Amino acid sequence: MSVQEDDDAAGPEPDRLRRHDSFYGDAEKVSNDKSHGTGENWARTLQLAFQSIGVVYGDVGTSPLYVYSSTFPDGVKHPDDLVGVLSLMLYTLILIPMVKYVFIVLYANDNGDGGTFALYSLISRHAKIRMIPNDQTEDANVSNYSIEAPSSQLRRAEWVKQKLESSNAAKIALFTITILGTSMVMGDGTLTPAISVLSAVSGIREKAPSLTQLQVVWISVPILIVLFSVQRFGTDKVGYSFAPVISVWFALIAGIGAYNLAVHEITILRAFNPMYIIDYFRRNGKEAWVSLGGAVLCITGTEAMFADLGHFNIRAIQLSFTCVLFPSVALCYMGQAAYLRKFPEDVGDTFYKSLPAPLFWPVFMVAIMAAIIASQAMLSGAFAILSKALPLGCFPRVEVLHTSNKYEGQVYIPEVNFLIGVASVAITVAFQTTANIGNAYGICVVMVFSITTHLITVVMLLIWKVRLPFIAAFYVVFTFTEFLYLSSILSKFAEGGYLPFCFSLVLMALMATWHYVHVKRYWYELDHIVPPDEMAALLARRDVRRVPGVGLLYTELVQGIPPVFPRLVDKIPSVHAVFVFMSIKHLPIPRVAPAERFIFQRVGPDAGHRIFRCVARYGYTDPLEGAKEFAAFLLDRLKVFVYEEAVFACQCAEDGGGGGGGDDDGVLRRAEEMAAEEKRLIDAEAERGLVYLMGEANVEAAPGSSLMKQIVVNYVYTRLRKNLREEHKALSIPKDQLLKVGITYEI
Repeated sequence: MSVQEDDDAAGPEPDRLRRHDSFYGDAEKVSNDKSHGTGENWARTLQLAFQSIGVVYGDVGTSPLYVYSSTFPDGVKHPDDLVGVLSLMLYTLILIPMVKYVFIVLYANDNGDGGTFALYSLISRHAKIRMIPNDQTEDANVSNYSIEAPSSQLRRAEWVKQKLESSNAAKIALFTITILGTSMVMGDGTLTPAISVLSAVSGIREKAPSLTQLQVVWISVPILIVLFSVQRFGTDKVGYSFAPVISVWFALIAGIGAYNLAVHEITILRAFNPMYIIDYFRRNGKEAWVSLGGAVLCITGTEAMFADLGHFNIRAIQLSFTCVLFPSVALCYMGQAAYLRKFPEDVGDTFYKSLPAPLFWPVFMVAIMAAIIASQAMLSGAFAILSKALPLGCFPRVEVLHTSNKYEGQVYIPEVNFLIGVASVAITVAFQTTANIGNAYGICVVMVFSITTHLITVVMLLIWKVRLPFIAAFYVVFTFTEFLYLSSILSKFAEGGYLPFCFSLVLMALMATWHYVHVKRYWYELDHIVPPDEMAALLARRDVRRVPGVGLLYTELVQGIPPVFPRLVDKIPSVHAVFVFMSIKHLPIPRVAPAERFIFQRVGPDAGHRIFRCVARYGYTDPLEGAKEFAAFLLDRLKVFVYEEAVFACQCAEDGGGGGGGDDDGVLRRAEEMAAEEKRLIDAEAERGLVYLMGEANVEAAPGSSLMKQIVVNYVYTRLRKNLREEHKALSIPKDQLLKVGITYEI
């Protein structure tokens, strides 16, 4: 159906005038970004490092508000238990946030973007694990792909790739843990505001002991409402306004920690000896194991470093973590432990009890603001991860707003922000204390850690191709550590740990339902594509007229004629003078250069029908253009394609005629003459009007389907689809230029 098909036997093209047909050889060629952050100048890196303090570290930086009270809910039973727990927290901070995330996981970014879906996308680019069969043979030409010389590591990677691609169970498992990780990050984004704000506000009872815990809760609620209200201003503005506040917070907790060390007990520094961890477990046994669920809260918010990477870069986060975050919180924990050695009865409110009296009110005010910032860290991460899930067909359509023209990846999702806000307020009112919320909080944190460990292991095997001893050491050390923490937290399942599981199961069910029907719908269209002879017969019918204007028929298919086209012609027996089958395809990469956005091919019985296929390629972080900009760019690139096709035809004619291919200028002149008339016609039809055509598909479970499938397809998916954004709104298509064609798919 295209010139390509007619010329397959013509041999290789001359290099001097290579044909630009996207379906011919460079269908997936996109710009190759440098490793994220390695090409940044230091001025911008320092600027981003400062901004990251206000966005990334609020959560982990405010953990000193509640860690000791969560670790010792029944009080301190032995003075050396404080040394053991401090040692445990210091080495947990070193092992998971610093070693694992800052110096390993951040490098598994997908061209600058982090989070569970970025890892899934990175893996899917190297192995065909996605359920939607829209891969093309030209995918191998993506500039991000690289061919390496044979080696034992490459052979192992090829074996892993083959196993992943041939196993449906492996594909489903990878997708399942990815959406589980996303669900847990969403749960983290819900619980972080509740526990951070509540723990900060609880300090007011030091100066107003008559306040009840319920009154503290109702003071926290309006603060939460303000927090979620300011999200629409975006990470860029929020980060710059928060960075000075959180920097002051880190300076305060570091200074207070140093003060408590000097005044109370400097010998607490012996906690750097890990033997105290072993002594702590020997002395306390099962109680020490249970206390791990509280100690792990010292690293809450660690995943934000990776999820928010698209807002910053690797060097910025490495710099801010090692130079600001780690020294500050380590000093704070050491100071609190030194204070508790003298006053163990104050463990229930360690942070505020250990403050020097003159600093209480300044620290209290900064703590409130820092708690708000802590919430911002996980919210921005949740928005970033969900924005990646949408283009991959893994989340229902919602509005994604890009909040910064300067920095890519900074997004805000109004519907999700509203739902998380409502849930966070409800949790605060229902659970009331940080101890109860902490039981639920830890599960989200450690589950995300574990999922990231498993996905990074796949990245090491398949993409990095590092040596097996290193992979084994990474997997064993971090899986064992995270299992210890998770097993401890699960012991508190009945005391609040059930909450994130219920939340995640509901969210996973919605994501799985949407993706399942999305995949089944694609397969239905692929199985019912219109054959070429039927297409020719359809266009040859006497009652089918060619009407003025340009028609764009949207379809998810990147190959074949969709089944909605015959339906359209039956209902309205006409086809526009210039007709384009338009597909929006999201590649498993963050960005596609605008110059490489569109690829074209002629379809139909002959070129005179002026029927084209166009695939518009986007990365999963690329925003869609407005309707006018999109149409103008599309038609401009269509005319370029017509000209380049004419160049190719003229070159083939000259080579076939024995011209030797020497007169490039003559070829270009003849091509310009050949293309001029069709380009003028395209311009003329565009002036007469552009019409957007869409299939309004009603998806139903096929007769004989199981009861579960009928519930999922006919009720859950249908309800989601009706209550969320319509596709034409997501594509910014004006309603007065839109024509929908109803069709039913039985899957």
